[in-house]
Amino acid sequence: EPDVLSEDANGEPSAAIRARVQAAAELQLRRQGKLNQYLTTREIDQFCKPDKPGKAQLKEAMQKFQWSGRAYHRILRVARTIADLAHAERIGEPHVREAVQYRRALRDR
Repeated sequence: EPDVLSEDANGEPSAAIRARVQAAAELQLRRQGKLNQYLTTREIDQFCKPDKPGKAQLKEAMQKFQWSGRAYHRILRVARTIADLAHAERIGEPHVREAVQYRRALRDR
């Protein structure tokens, strides 16, 4: 509704977002010596292992949408970043689910 859109936003300030992103980047550098976007396939297999529910969610999405191995690795890379932003040690089902949604949004354009 126009009335809702014209109200002041109560979103998170840019400085807080910036700090969270910087903390996630520092974590990635400590863990693997590079940012997640630069991980090779072998490094993704090493550093981006989802927990059991996350693995099941990813398998289900891969079958449902008939995605390639390349898509599999891209989703894991994004899920690892989402987990890093959430300060999660392991990639969980919510992280995989969010990464799958981003992938679908980009592919459905």
